[in-house]
Amino acid sequence: MKHNLGKIILMIVGFVYLQASDFEYTIHADKTSPYLKEAVILTIDVNQTNHDIVLLFDFDLVNSEAYTFQRIDIKEVDAYHAVQIQYTYLVYPLKEGKIAIEFQLTQKATTDESVAYSFSGDRDNVKTLETTNTKIPLPPLTLQVKPLPLGTQVVGDFTLDYKVKTLEAKAYEPLPLQVTIKGLGYPPLLQGLLPNDSNFTRFREEPIVTSMVSNNDTHSTVIYPMALSSDKSFTLNPIYIKAFNPHLEKSYTLTVPKQHFNITQVSKNVLLDTIDSPASFRVDWSWVQSLLGYLLVFGAGYFSALSWKWTKSKTKKTEHPLKEKIEKAKTQKALLQTLISHENKLFATPIEKLEASLYGNTPIELKQIKKEALERLK
Repeated sequence: MKHNLGKIILMIVGFVYLQASDFEYTIHADKTSPYLKEAVILTIDVNQTNHDIVLLFDFDLVNSEAYTFQRIDIKEVDAYHAVQIQYTYLVYPLKEGKIAIEFQLTQKATTDESVAYSFSGDRDNVKTLETTNTKIPLPPLTLQVKPLPLGTQVVGDFTLDYKVKTLEAKAYEPLPLQVTIKGLGYPPLLQGLLPNDSNFTRFREEPIVTSMVSNNDTHSTVIYPMALSSDKSFTLNPIYIKAFNPHLEKSYTLTVPKQHFNITQVSKNVLLDTIDSPASFRVDWSWVQSLLGYLLVFGAGYFSALSWKWTKSKTKKTEHPLKEKIEKAKTQKALLQTLISHENKLFATPIEKLEASLYGNTPIELKQIKKEALERLK
């Protein structure tokens, strides 16, 4: 595997030498033959080689149905005319066999003169930093994804816990059952845990998912709340979940043991009306008043909810698409790239302040300039 990975890196470096004279880069995967849904750590290093210009970069992976990804780190060294950036991604392959991870990279080049010129304006006459943008084609990284053992439902290192509130209930009374799966690996989202059994009725809610990305995998806790009910005693057969640990290359089973529920029958006498003769017939119109009251309350609640939903939907639709990118920018350089890439005069002043901080002697807090940029989106 190391031999093949070396070939990949050498091929990519050779491509850089021919196609990108202003910088060089390397792409490294910690494994090139992962199992399906096994975590792959992808590292991309970009180093400026042309020290006569100022460089900015926009880099990301291309979305694909063959894999899912998330950037987990970015490190920058803003040396004078020698920028160095390292991007780190967590990738999960979603298809077996050969898949290609594709990249998108835009180089934005400018000069010291252009930077100085952009500083020459004032607040009423802001001059935008001029850049020459070039899309750099990068060769894809190929992974050979191995299939999982037959019947595998969960991939990673997980444990299972379960809670049964009570094993006794009256007929048709709900019996709460909660199953929790947690650990490292691809989030363990399952369609259904309970077996198909006609001896009881099952009720389930959407699973409660909590996930947090670490340096080499995803730590997840998934809670499955559900309930059972029946009119007679019944047994819930064991629940078996087939799991696979790709690091150990070993299968294991998560189990909820067999549970027996005792159901107490409700006496038929309780269900019968003890009044044999109804009271004398008379017209009682009070139910009409009650019905109208219920309808009025229901209508008011319904239209209030509808109005709130419409307002929320409208707010979502009108939210500026740049807001999330600005909030996620971790460095002044990243924020500057985001604002410049949209070439919007609206951000002229924040761009000016960022350039003054990065290339001049006017420091400014990232939080402050983010706030100013976000205010311009309102």
